Amino acid sequence: MKDTTSKEKMLKKLRTALLEKRDNPYPNVEDTPVYEPFDGYLEVLFAEQLSQVAGKFVFCEDEIQFMENLLLLADENNWRRIYCWEQPLKELLTHCDFPYYSTDTNFEQAEVGITLCESLIARNGSVLLSNASTAGRRLSIYPTHHIVVAYTSQLVLDLKDAFKDLRRKYQEHVPSMISVVTGPSRTADIEKTLVLGAHGPKDLIVFLLEG
Repeated sequence: MKDTTSKEKMLKKLRTALLEKRDNPYPNVEDTPVYEPFDGYLEVLFAEQLSQVAGKFVFCEDEIQFMENLLLLADENNWRRIYCWEQPLKELLTHCDFPYYSTDTNFEQAEVGITLCESLIARNGSVLLSNASTAGRRLSIYPTHHIVVAYTSQLVLDLKDAFKDLRRKYQEHVPSMISVVTGPSRTADIEKTLVLGAHGPKDLIVFLLEG
């Protein structure tokens, strides 16, 4: 009789293990908190975490202050190709006579994309986006600079809280594209040198408004 090979021994152990019924050693793993409890201000935590991943944070008390900051930013950076497709933002920009593109005309020349978001995740400074809005998939990915407009009511602590809000909002019609953006696009694949904007916007700016 030929000797049992190492592979056969391993397979025998696997079969034996599958046949033996054992109790789950970690029955409550899903209910175990990953992080320590947090009882501070979500906006402060979000701003700190966003800054750590090279994102930029601007707090605005109202829409007037948001427009003032946006005008200043556009002027400082000499932005001319600014695109916005979501109706609430379009109404605000139009009301303030802010120049922008409301269609995808010459979209390949887009410098800035302004979008809303689903929620802001304070724990890691991330922005949750979906294609349920008029901005779709392109406006947050293609332009060099991505500006997100969000409200304090959209702040959540963890990713699981963001998904709960998403399911509550859309019920069985969950968007086909859900994206978690943590800072600008980056890669260090080439010679281990960090490059921003390699696969998307090189600049992420979050305007947080009271509301």
